Amino acid sequence: MPGGYAHAKLMSSQFPLTPIAEAQARLLAEFSQLTVETVPLAHAIGRVLAETIISQIDLPAFANSSMDGFAVRALDVADAGDKQRVTLKVIADIPAGTHPEGRIGPGQAARIMTGAPIPEGADAVVPVEDTDIGIRSAGVDVPKIVQVHRPAASGANLRPPGQDVCKGDTVLTPGRRLRPQDVGVLAMLGTSQIPVFRQPRAGILSPGDELLPPGAPIEPGKIYDANSYVLRGLVTQTGGLALPLGIIPDDFAAVRQSLDEAIENGVDFLLSSGGVSVGAFDFVRAVLEQAGELTLWRVNMRPGKPLAFGRYRGVPYFGLPGNPVSAYVGFQVFVKPALIKMMGLPQLPRLTRQVRLLEAIESDGRESYLRAYAVREAEGWVASLTGHQGSGNLRSLVQANALVIVPAGVKHVPAGSQAEAWFFDGL
Repeated sequence: MPGGYAHAKLMSSQFPLTPIAEAQARLLAEFSQLTVETVPLAHAIGRVLAETIISQIDLPAFANSSMDGFAVRALDVADAGDKQRVTLKVIADIPAGTHPEGRIGPGQAARIMTGAPIPEGADAVVPVEDTDIGIRSAGVDVPKIVQVHRPAASGANLRPPGQDVCKGDTVLTPGRRLRPQDVGVLAMLGTSQIPVFRQPRAGILSPGDELLPPGAPIEPGKIYDANSYVLRGLVTQTGGLALPLGIIPDDFAAVRQSLDEAIENGVDFLLSSGGVSVGAFDFVRAVLEQAGELTLWRVNMRPGKPLAFGRYRGVPYFGLPGNPVSAYVGFQVFVKPALIKMMGLPQLPRLTRQVRLLEAIESDGRESYLRAYAVREAEGWVASLTGHQGSGNLRSLVQANALVIVPAGVKHVPAGSQAEAWFFDGL
């Protein structure tokens, strides 16, 4: 295999800088939705629904009281007031979870608790506050009579069947990441097993003799492995499952063995940071070239130019750059959309806003994603860069809440200009 400068020139001619939009489209075409699995309701939060949920019941399933009070006929209490109280005979006590058997007739009432079924004959509920019965503690005997001092219209303070959901309604549709309230309505429908798309399994490796695990004694010429933790967090945050493969020596056989082990463990795609440039010890790219397939290398992007994509034993492989900011941005631009597609989620547009730059920006002509902090002022959003934009400077990414995007071909953006800012975690 060619080495050194000659190999770099050969690689550059084979893989010219690919525009970002083209690279995104090519990569997304390599992925499809994963298969569907069924999970218990308790494990469904955060998962992506794979099938339409149609209600088999009404919610509520029966007319019930929306508060503690007395079930009455509205006609009987129509004239109730402070100066003319209506006295009703209490013939029943209806706690929640019971089924009333009697019928409310003229001049009658039933004490009723929130959520309890409305008895036949009653068409309204008078709250306890509108009666002479102020005690509603557990264990208090039901009174023989009740005096009502405020009218209740027909339908007052009761929830009819199907008020929330009717039988046959479409409640949830596929492609929805389930939130706690979604899981709650599934529970109300009595659904215990939920069809969801399988979570993508990402095999994450950190190639490089220079890397040490955090907590190990530092050594001359060594650095701590941060990228694998960033990538694990991003995979998990997106909704995938991260399978860390550890630190891999700069050795062809070691890299290949690690990839083989990941595939044996059933990963859906492979993800590395570093090892994909043109250096003499960048063995990840070498393994893909000799034992797999390299279909894309180098994108017209800053930071993150040496992106590699291919397949190893048929499994997609993302090779992100080794610098931490480059790896982060490369994940957001290329890996996250693939994860979203595999999970069955829609590709939503980026959360962007136009911002006024508080300083001039210099670029090299590549499409650039620069770390910035944006705030909203009276006249709109303004942004400034968070320190030095070197791709190894992770602290400036910690301090940022957005990436200012400089289009390809633009090398200078004056202070005061408008630019597009891609926000991380909302506004």
